[in-house]
Amino acid sequence: MDILLQQLINGLVLGAMYALVALGYTMVYGIINLINFAHGEILMVGGLVSWTVISALENAGLPGWALLVIGLLCSIVVCSVLNFLVEKIAYRPLRNAPRLAPLITAMGMSLLLQTLAMIIWKPSPKPYPLLLPTDPIAFGGAVITVTQILILGVSVAVLAALMWLVHRTKLGRAMRATAENPKVAALMGVKPDLVISATFVIGAALAAVAGVMWAANYGTVQHTMGFMPGLKAFTAAVLGGIGNLAGAMVGGVLLGLVESFGAGYLGDLTGDVLGSQYVDIFAFMMLIIVLTLRPSGLLGERVADRA
Repeated sequence: MDILLQQLINGLVLGAMYALVALGYTMVYGIINLINFAHGEILMVGGLVSWTVISALENAGLPGWALLVIGLLCSIVVCSVLNFLVEKIAYRPLRNAPRLAPLITAMGMSLLLQTLAMIIWKPSPKPYPLLLPTDPIAFGGAVITVTQILILGVSVAVLAALMWLVHRTKLGRAMRATAENPKVAALMGVKPDLVISATFVIGAALAAVAGVMWAANYGTVQHTMGFMPGLKAFTAAVLGGIGNLAGAMVGGVLLGLVESFGAGYLGDLTGDVLGSQYVDIFAFMMLIIVLTLRPSGLLGERVADRA
């Protein structure tokens, strides 16, 4: 029971980070039908920017939580500006082009951002400062760290704030109207370009939060750190139903749980030799199964047909 509880905690923490990134994928796809494959690199930039800021202020005498907050805020600002520029420069000119063009552009932006990060921050992994207490806290026979508690708490708060923004605010109504039909929304006074830019900025902020969480939880940052989380977050968005906010959250948490329990089960079978090395197979096995049985995802696709 203790092992199962520990795997549950680890799965929820991992799934919370996947869900934050998956929301960025699904928001952009829901509005302009674009898979932004550079989204994982926004997570990477968030982690590296926070590392840079925290390293620069490490000797300023500030408490660890203050350094973490400052690093997080700087990451959100940089990632938001970066994703705004990516949308305006790379995606907006191709908005009416055949779908293959923006897809290839997204892949190119992913490689470009990764290469620029390698040039700026160098390719070697960097240890992320330990800013919060590291002593494990006993919880029902399992253990949880302060960082993991913070990840779960921040994720729940951010997800709740996003749902409120989308369903209760003027910007949220504009986003839903643009997703339904941008031309009709424009006739009703909505500015689709502004709404799309805001969507990219919000998605970048979520990815920045996930990037700082990822770095703080695993204790390292590097220019390739966003590739696999980004790919798995895209998998989570597809699992839940791409274009569906609730589906992205469910898919992220479910994927985290499957990975955690799957790695533990495989580790038991192999004497803890293969559990961590082959954990990635569970995400993509699950994707294949769900797409075979339910191609629209677990909660179904709710993206409007604009034909």
